[in-house]
Amino acid sequence: MPSDDPYYDLAAVGPYEARIGSALITMVEPHVGHDWAYNRWYEDDHFNAGAMAMPWMFAGRRWVATVPYQRYRYPADSAVAQPVDLGKYLSIYWITDGRYEDHIRWTIATNQRLFQDGRVFMERDHTFTSFQHYLGAAYRDERGPRDVHALDHPYQGLVLEVIDSPDAATRERMLEWLRRERIPDVLAGSPIAMALAFRPMPLPPDKSPYVKEVEGVDTRLTVLWLTEGDPVEAWDDAFAGAAEQVAATGLGRVELLAPFIPTVPGTDRYVDELRV
Repeated sequence: MPSDDPYYDLAAVGPYEARIGSALITMVEPHVGHDWAYNRWYEDDHFNAGAMAMPWMFAGRRWVATVPYQRYRYPADSAVAQPVDLGKYLSIYWITDGRYEDHIRWTIATNQRLFQDGRVFMERDHTFTSFQHYLGAAYRDERGPRDVHALDHPYQGLVLEVIDSPDAATRERMLEWLRRERIPDVLAGSPIAMALAFRPMPLPPDKSPYVKEVEGVDTRLTVLWLTEGDPVEAWDDAFAGAAEQVAATGLGRVELLAPFIPTVPGTDRYVDELRV
């Protein structure tokens, strides 16, 4: 349909398959004394205005780590979080394959506008935030939810794993080992439904000033493990010994293993359980 409205033209061209190309993975620590205000701002405003309302971001979900879940985290000398209990909230969003550049231009402009309008909550720190390139999924079951459903299906837990390798070539070998050996072994017969792998991408130079530069662009892998039940129920079998398994390969080091449970949208559930 010919039109001078650019929205018609934008929708008529380019990729639009139901396929993940990249993700925004953001782990955030509210400042002490601001937990309730942060949760209300994120749920009532930012989850939608700062993410879901933007083009090509087609799914999102928030996760939280209360004190009992924080105590499972390791290693204590994590390169991701110091101390390791930082990053109480985790939000994850899927971006349509082939549309990252389109999305990032919109999101930067929107967040700059939100900042100017006083709609950015400054009493927080980004513990682990980056846009990440999707590397693929592995599934426990031949049939069932796939990667595009992971943030919509009512999974009861998620484990965030971050692995650092010494260089880009070694990272590729680490990814091969994960795909060939560790991920299939973990998924087989377990309450873990799928594992999704990513690598971080650098942020554009005009990013928001309160977001720190992305670390490990050439050396880091992120694995998201989706669990059907409480994530700690799978801990001993799947995650307690993961650091030793990874180290034994000589290809990298686990820098964070952290379990989360889903938030309950529209509520303040868990806000009073974030700190001792």
